[in-house]
Amino acid sequence: MMPADDQSTPGAADDPARTAPGSRTHARAADQARARRLLLWYPRCWRSRYGDEFAELLIDERAELGPSWRRTVNIAATGLRARLAAAGLAGHSVDPESAARAGLASMAICAAAAILTGAVMWSQLAIGLQWSVPADSRITQAIDLMSAAMLALAAAALLAGVPAAWAAATAAWRGQGRELIRPAIMFAGGALVMVVGGRHFASAWPGTGGHLLVHQSLIPGKIAAFGWAATMWITSYWAHPSALAAFPAPELAWMALSPAATGCLLTGVAQMLRRVQMSPRMFRYEMCVGHLALAGLAAFLSGALCWLSLSGGETGPLFLAGTIDRAGLAVLAVSVVAGAAAVRMASAAAPCRPTVRDG
Repeated sequence: MMPADDQSTPGAADDPARTAPGSRTHARAADQARARRLLLWYPRCWRSRYGDEFAELLIDERAELGPSWRRTVNIAATGLRARLAAAGLAGHSVDPESAARAGLASMAICAAAAILTGAVMWSQLAIGLQWSVPADSRITQAIDLMSAAMLALAAAALLAGVPAAWAAATAAWRGQGRELIRPAIMFAGGALVMVVGGRHFASAWPGTGGHLLVHQSLIPGKIAAFGWAATMWITSYWAHPSALAAFPAPELAWMALSPAATGCLLTGVAQMLRRVQMSPRMFRYEMCVGHLALAGLAAFLSGALCWLSLSGGETGPLFLAGTIDRAGLAVLAVSVVAGAAAVRMASAAAPCRPTVRDG
């Protein structure tokens, strides 16, 4: 990951402005600050292991060869590759065990991102089906496919979470789970806030009072209401402050609190997967669940494409796709691609017996 040699600039030692003692001290301090900024391209784990040595190399190279944009581009490119490797989305030949764990965590994050953005589309269609019969039957088919995908993703989350939680609880019982305390608190706190807040604000669901959903889909109204409340903050109203100001104060507070709670929940899950010890059998089991989650992501993307491929005249006003829906489709597509890369990399590292967390 060392930057390529560059000979585009002559040696800075020949510059009289850098030869005076005071100038040399000032120039070295500036070079140190610049090297630290360049190191931000790399992930934290890489910086903690190699950062000091690499910074000194950059300082000496700049002092000898002077500034170079090619060197900066090279550092940025290798830093991004290191970040992808740390996330389990690219090769990690030095530490395949860490890559396997990171792949599982990245798959969980991709599934969570798809669930969040997909729930926005799903709840919008559920509200429309509660009040109106769609003119095109493909809308009902799309939401049925998305509902099946949501069920598969929920099952994958349950199947993956229970063994991981058991392994974490076992480690804590044996006195080995100190490093799992913080992720567990973040996960539990975020989940508690989302459940309590979602149930409370579900009473304001726009579909309340309608009666057609149960005849058109297998979606229970209470689940649709909870999904709407949990993703209320994903809205285009943020771009229209005057309209947003008309919301009741409790709803505005929930729209500000729910993304923070969601972030805590997802961070806790990702850190738990990176730190909990897994036997080879448990890791293979988690990989099977990861493939199930990936299939659910692909099915949800297919359902969303089926809906968004219809024109506004065919859907009707209650089923019209907006900017948030199109942005959600892009997030779903990225989640499927990144999730597939994470599963592939984690599967490739599985024979390396990931049993101990990377220190």
